[in-house]
Amino acid sequence: MTTEGTRLEIFSTWLSKATLVASTLFLALMALHVTLDVTLRFLIGTSFTGTLEVVSFYYMIGVVFLPLAYVELQREHISVDVLVGRFPAGMQLVIYLFAGLLGLAYFGLLGYQSLLDAMRATGRLETAMANFTFYLWPSRWALPLGFAAMCLATLANMIKAIRLRHAL
Repeated sequence: MTTEGTRLEIFSTWLSKATLVASTLFLALMALHVTLDVTLRFLIGTSFTGTLEVVSFYYMIGVVFLPLAYVELQREHISVDVLVGRFPAGMQLVIYLFAGLLGLAYFGLLGYQSLLDAMRATGRLETAMANFTFYLWPSRWALPLGFAAMCLATLANMIKAIRLRHAL
C-alpha cells in the first residue's frame, strides 16, 4: 500500500501542479485580454468582440475550478478545528478520514454530474446566445477535470494521513 499510496501522491501532485499552471495561464490571458480590450476602447473607440463571453465562460471557469486540487494538497482550504484540535490524535485522524470520505463523495458527485453535462454539451456543440457563434462546450470540461483532480488530491491526503498516522 505504501508504494501505491506514494504513486498516487506523486501522480496527484503532478496533476495538481499541471492544473495550477493551466489556471495561472488562464489568469494571465484574462488580464492581458481585458487590458487590451480596455486600452483599445480608450484609444480608438473599439474593442474585441466577445470579451465578456470569453472572460466569463473560459477564463473564469479555469481560474476557479482548475486549482482546487493544488489548494487541497497544500492543505490551504478553509478549516475550523477549534473543537477537533482538543481531541486525541487518534480521534482527530478518524474525523479527518471521515471528512475526507465526505469530500470524496461530494466532489465525486459534482465531478460525475459535470462530466455528464460536458458530454451532453459536447454532443450538442453547445453555444451561448451572442451576436456571433460562441461555443460553450469546451469550457464545460474544466469542471470534471478540476473535480477529478480534487478527488485524487483528497484521496492522496487521506492515504498520507493513514501512512503518517495523524490528521493533516
